[in-house]
Amino acid sequence: MKVVIAIDSFKGSVSSMEGSREIALGIKEVYPNADIVSFPIADGGEGTVEALVNATGGQLQSVKVTGPLMEPAQATYGITGNGKTAVIEVAAACGLPLVPEAFRNPMLTTTYGVGELIAHAMGQGCREFVIGLGGSATNDAGVGMLQALGYRFKDQEGNDVGPGGNALSMIRRIDSNHACPELRQCEFKIACDVNNPLYGPNGAAYVFAPQKGANPAMVEELDRGLYLFAGVAERELGVNLQDIPGAGAAGGLGAAFAAFLKAEMQSGVGLVLDKIGLKESMAGADFVITGEGKLDGQTSMGKAPLGVAALAQAQGIPVIALAGGVTKEASVLNDLGVTSFHSIITAPMSLEQAMDPIETGYHLRSTTKQLFRLIQAVKASGK
Repeated sequence: MKVVIAIDSFKGSVSSMEGSREIALGIKEVYPNADIVSFPIADGGEGTVEALVNATGGQLQSVKVTGPLMEPAQATYGITGNGKTAVIEVAAACGLPLVPEAFRNPMLTTTYGVGELIAHAMGQGCREFVIGLGGSATNDAGVGMLQALGYRFKDQEGNDVGPGGNALSMIRRIDSNHACPELRQCEFKIACDVNNPLYGPNGAAYVFAPQKGANPAMVEELDRGLYLFAGVAERELGVNLQDIPGAGAAGGLGAAFAAFLKAEMQSGVGLVLDKIGLKESMAGADFVITGEGKLDGQTSMGKAPLGVAALAQAQGIPVIALAGGVTKEASVLNDLGVTSFHSIITAPMSLEQAMDPIETGYHLRSTTKQLFRLIQAVKASGK
């Protein structure tokens, strides 16, 4: 029997790799000689670096960067096994967890550290980049990142503007003469699963800034700054930032990558699964096991298990999905490639207990064992 395991992390509980290991143990208790292929996966957000580095035999790089509050921070990114592709989660350098709750203010936070990670990777010889957007504490339209890469943004007096979202409304001119020349050799692929425009009611400020610490007055000012910055970019670069789907992702980082670095926006899970070669590894599999912490309506809107199920369905392979919690909205997954889905929780318990890593590992292993005992019994009966 061949089984492919491709689960996302159970966030706050077990990593993708840890969960995969427990599932594999459950299978081995029933089918000791099973051929098990495990792929840690992600949807372009948290876990993307781990998934691609482990799948390709790559390595992690730890770099001291400028954090979102202009203080030193240690950030990790990955280089895949070919030594040419860097995998960066922007949250590693400008993520919300890097800012204490009392200091969260997207008027001040910067993406400068993201640019430093890119520069470091270029110094390691990387010319292809996979960037996971999401989880940022910023709303600076990627200006900080671009400043770290040599771009200069001038105010009315010709001075360089400072960090943070409050600088956007001051920008009058863009100087790209000092941008890192290596950028012209680079290809950027962006894992982005939101289509929000840069500004307006559905833009970066109104939709995402409140969760980053912005009050209503700040949201208005940030949105105005994004609008004015877009006007400068159109005049100086001839590009309409507002027309770029996903420009508002990660506080406007989507716009910076697309307009300044000519990046290609892609579905997060599609990009990750393609890079790890999951489709090819499924060939000849009897079952595929996928899952995440919770299966609900959002799962069917492009999250990792859905991407796995779609690949398996195309090859006629049954898919089992496991999760800590399953809502009634998850039933739509049966029409999208998931043969059956199961909650691993077997008795009433608190959320804290359910998310305990040891408890989660036990329930993943136990549930898998019981499912494969059933499969074994059906096979033995010949029905």
